[in-house]
Amino acid sequence: MHSVQLFDTVSVSYTAALPSGEVIENVPEDKPITLTIGAGRILKAVEASLMGVEVGQTRTVHIQPEDAYGPYYKSLVHEIARATFAGRIDPKPGMILSLAVEKDGVQQQVPATVLAAGKESVTIDYNHPLAGRPITYEVKVHAIGK
Repeated sequence: MHSVQLFDTVSVSYTAALPSGEVIENVPEDKPITLTIGAGRILKAVEASLMGVEVGQTRTVHIQPEDAYGPYYKSLVHEIARATFAGRIDPKPGMILSLAVEKDGVQQQVPATVLAAGKESVTIDYNHPLAGRPITYEVKVHAIGK
């Protein structure tokens, strides 16, 4: 029987969960996705874990933060004057905003999560919401093509 190799096209279903058990992504068995191993559509560590798996088999893989969404950096949490948002939005905790930042002299739009919103300032987190968190994937291979 053929097992998953680099550059194979595979049909997979999977569940991605945090250590708490909270499911952060789910591709059900009755609606698997098709992807090419090595193309980077899913995390590289998950792709690598599928090497050698055969149709019908399930693989559970524990992905550390550095192989998922990176470490959590406290330096990416900033306080911004509430006046910055005047007339445009009323920031509330949990909102994800697209903010302009300058990097190497170039303005870029980046997502940021509002952690707190006071009368004078707003606390913004530029880390990915899953940064610093390990993720467990349970992946089932439904089909393997070439």
